[in-house]
Amino acid sequence: MDLANLSTSVQRIRDEIGKVIVGQQQMLDLLITAVLADGHVLIEGVPGVAKTLAAKLLARSIDVQFSRIQFTPDLMPSDVLGTSVFNPQTATFQFKQGPIFSNIILIDEINRSPAKTQAALFEVMEEKQVTFDSVTYQMPAPFMVLATQNPVEHEGTYRLPEAQLDRFMFKIEVKYPSPQEEIQILQHAHEGRTVFFKEIVQPVLSAQEIEAYRKQINQVHIEPKIMEYIAQVIAETRTNKALYLGASPRASVAILKSSKAFAAISGRDFVTPDDIIRVIPSVLKHRIILSPEKEMEGVTTDELIDSILKKIEIPR
Repeated sequence: MDLANLSTSVQRIRDEIGKVIVGQQQMLDLLITAVLADGHVLIEGVPGVAKTLAAKLLARSIDVQFSRIQFTPDLMPSDVLGTSVFNPQTATFQFKQGPIFSNIILIDEINRSPAKTQAALFEVMEEKQVTFDSVTYQMPAPFMVLATQNPVEHEGTYRLPEAQLDRFMFKIEVKYPSPQEEIQILQHAHEGRTVFFKEIVQPVLSAQEIEAYRKQINQVHIEPKIMEYIAQVIAETRTNKALYLGASPRASVAILKSSKAFAAISGRDFVTPDDIIRVIPSVLKHRIILSPEKEMEGVTTDELIDSILKKIEIPR
């Protein structure tokens, strides 16, 4: 399996996005990994840390269709999925596709809309299809949902249910930049890079190349003992007394698929334990729920995941 071209292409994507965004290397690597692993991503961070810009740049560097949906309290499911429109020429109703019919979809502030609109995403995120009036419409390939939310502001928001959170492969928490990175951000703003990014960032991969790379990534080798390690970590989340809710089998599959993609990006055709450890926090942090006692003690999900990883022996 020749993965040299994939590693080169991923580095080119990093370079293209790096022309506009300063730092945030972990976020970019996880976004690229999710694209190649056929997963969705939830990006959480305070306003102004380039969450939306990162999604736009990712779509720009891959040369696919991009759609942005601003979730608001009055948004209806039909505003996302589509609706029937009467055609007077044929005297029939025809389905008009909504903005969800695209390759990379950015849902800004996903927790701003009520549960019925959030629930409209269940089928399309899991099965990559929309069923309307008993007719099923397939999504174009590749299909990826990037959703953002603000962790600080809770007024006028609707908490995402666990069933919805479980459909995201990763949850990425975007931190503030360092003082040095802030200076670079100011320089980029002074040069107008964030405004004219479409002229600055050039496409690297096509939709067809993404699909071809995904097939190669599926063939990346993983030892049975490493799969056992994944199962042990997930089983610990279900029996750990510090947790009210553990991870689902969908989490196990997400770790498997994303670790394969991360190995391929690194130029390897086999998965190592380091690949598993690298992706586990982003896969689990939105899927597990702390017990009320641990929440009162101030324990975080990151700390608990770290303690679980230290508890289970790493395969050699």
